[in-house]
Amino acid sequence: MSDMKISLPDTATITITGQTIDKLIRAGDGDAALLYLYILKMDGQLTASQAAIELNKGKGWIASALAVLSRLGLANVDNTSSISTDEQKSPLEEPRNYSIAEIKSELAAGSDFSHVVNETQRVMARILSPDELLRLFSIYDYLRLPVDVILLLITHCISESRKSSGGRMPSVRYIEKAAFTWEREGLFTAEKAEEYLKKLDDIRDVRGMIKEKLQIRGREFSKTEAHYVEGWIKMGFEAEAVAIAYDKTVVKTGNLAWPYMDSILKNWHKKDIHTEEEIMAAEGKRPPLDVKTGSTEKHGKPNRSEMDRMTKILNKIKET
Repeated sequence: MSDMKISLPDTATITITGQTIDKLIRAGDGDAALLYLYILKMDGQLTASQAAIELNKGKGWIASALAVLSRLGLANVDNTSSISTDEQKSPLEEPRNYSIAEIKSELAAGSDFSHVVNETQRVMARILSPDELLRLFSIYDYLRLPVDVILLLITHCISESRKSSGGRMPSVRYIEKAAFTWEREGLFTAEKAEEYLKKLDDIRDVRGMIKEKLQIRGREFSKTEAHYVEGWIKMGFEAEAVAIAYDKTVVKTGNLAWPYMDSILKNWHKKDIHTEEEIMAAEGKRPPLDVKTGSTEKHGKPNRSEMDRMTKILNKIKET
């Protein structure tokens, strides 16, 4: 990309000290920077509910971003729930506990929350307890997830629980925990939630292939093993590359030594090597021949040198 001059349109001026800008840049936390700018824009006069609505975020997101600002020394929270930056002060309300009376009033009013409750009780085939209603209302009111996103979340949690627990329904506490993850991921539309679920499915497919390559059968990955595998997937390794690292590990150590295999893959990652072909090329080896295509490349795409070799053989046969 060629150099280009970037300028900002005329707008209201907000002053931030250079020291503050340096802290925000070094932190590398966009959420904290966004909240900080919003606090400045509002001259410190805001509540968590107001910020959640205008920024299209949940109160949990705000609390997390505020914690970063506090750690950086850019915001102070006192016992009265007010916060201050190095430019001004701002009151920020604390998340409050909900009462059963509030839940009953919300249900009686026929709000969107009543639809969430009815649908949740329908798919779980039971009546929710008062504690479960409070947790569900927290997802709806505190995290401010839209109704369609909440219903996608519940459907996803039911599917995951049935897969991992032999058909059992998830608890509402399990759903609540997942909701906080979705809120942190910024899944405030059905489209973003569906993209997130598609990404999870893709990761699950790669995990399954890696599990097969490592010859792990009859059990799931342990917590430590899953940590390694998820790290490799995030680095961009395909299952075949992990299989090569596994083979090298077994030859060298005599068993599946996870730290050793991890060191091999991290070394390849530093060299930007993530596929079977790239590994073979880096080691000066020819990729294995595909018996179906007669090619050393995948997906039936012919390799030019292999095609030339086959052409010469055919020409010799014709000459004789």
